[in-house]
Amino acid sequence: MDILRFITAGSVDDGKSTLIGRLLYDSKSILQDQLEAIESQSRSKADGELDLALLTDGLRAEREQGITIDVAYKYFSTPRRKFIIADAPGHIQYTRNMVTGASNSDLAIILVDARNGIIEQTRRHSIIASFLALPHVVVAVNKMDLVSFSEERFNEIVTEYRVIAETLGLKDVHYIPISALGGDNIVERSPNLAWYKGAPLLEFLENVEVQNDTDLTHPRFQVQYVIRPQTEDLHDYRGYAGMISSGSYRKGDAVTVLPSGIQSRIKAIEVAGTDAVPHEVEEAHAPHNIILHLEDDVDVSRGDTIVSSNNTPSVTNTPFSEDSPTVQQEIETLLCWMDAKPLTVGSKYLLQHKSRTVRAVVRSIDYKLDVNTLERTENVASLGLNDIAKVSLKTASPLVFDRYADLRSSGGAILVDETSYGTVGACMLQ
Repeated sequence: MDILRFITAGSVDDGKSTLIGRLLYDSKSILQDQLEAIESQSRSKADGELDLALLTDGLRAEREQGITIDVAYKYFSTPRRKFIIADAPGHIQYTRNMVTGASNSDLAIILVDARNGIIEQTRRHSIIASFLALPHVVVAVNKMDLVSFSEERFNEIVTEYRVIAETLGLKDVHYIPISALGGDNIVERSPNLAWYKGAPLLEFLENVEVQNDTDLTHPRFQVQYVIRPQTEDLHDYRGYAGMISSGSYRKGDAVTVLPSGIQSRIKAIEVAGTDAVPHEVEEAHAPHNIILHLEDDVDVSRGDTIVSSNNTPSVTNTPFSEDSPTVQQEIETLLCWMDAKPLTVGSKYLLQHKSRTVRAVVRSIDYKLDVNTLERTENVASLGLNDIAKVSLKTASPLVFDRYADLRSSGGAILVDETSYGTVGACMLQ
């Protein structure tokens, strides 16, 4: 049974937590003790209805304020598919949390309040979905009961959002009218929305094609840990542990270690067995965790990338090609700034790309994206919290990566503050 990872996003009070609660409740994915707990906490409501948002708003501050602050993950399944849901905060203050949740998602459900239509947060979340190259987007027009289930109002929102989708290059967008509070068009088709001929939300989620994000064509293996026991039994043991992020590797393959360019061949591949004891295999592919052994005693460190020699750029600063990774120090990135302290030209950070961390300085802010008009503003002096921009960086040592649009598993990175070691920016490498 496959897994669909999706995120819900929208503005405050658009009904994200209620929608997830309704999915869990109507699909009978709530345990009896959970149901009793929310029944007890819902007794104070004037109408006596279950407050399904309590299923995801787990923090005390969330329940007191009626908003989502942190990303909440929920898991459920139907006979057709397993689901992992990330409930992202709607408040602009927590937009950075949406980036975290969306980075591992296959689909985004962007909620729109039928009364308010498209607002700034709708655009902001759509931009993030575009930057993160999410394969599918569902625009769920919620609270249709508050606009008398109007087909005309639904069509107005669809028409307006299509302009945004075209501008951002969103490829697969679907529009579904719902009422999360009443359960209309969530699991079952609703007679109140008889004019809508498409599938209800859960049926759509069960049948949408899950894009296989595991690329088996371009071998990418970044070393996470160098294993040298140096014991009497394992005196000459030298293994490189990590996860294959894409492609496959076979014993005997010619490989190159980047960024140094040292070449060798694979002597052995080990994987962990059911007893956690490593054993050799002839071939391994993404997303397996493995230990690679090379025929030559070469200098390989944590953060180095081992690729097929057929996928090796000839010189540093080679631009991306169909087969080879990029090895560069001059880096362009689409950046979502996530810190209250502004980003300015000349600022220094740590750039973390999987297991590799390098020092980086901001060379320029090429443009900032206006989330309301989607226009690019050039000659920007600084970036503030939640700003989205294209930024040029210079790293102290070469970075091995792929363009995010071409290979998501190798194209993402984060900026880290050197003093607090907190994440301050999410990067989609270009």
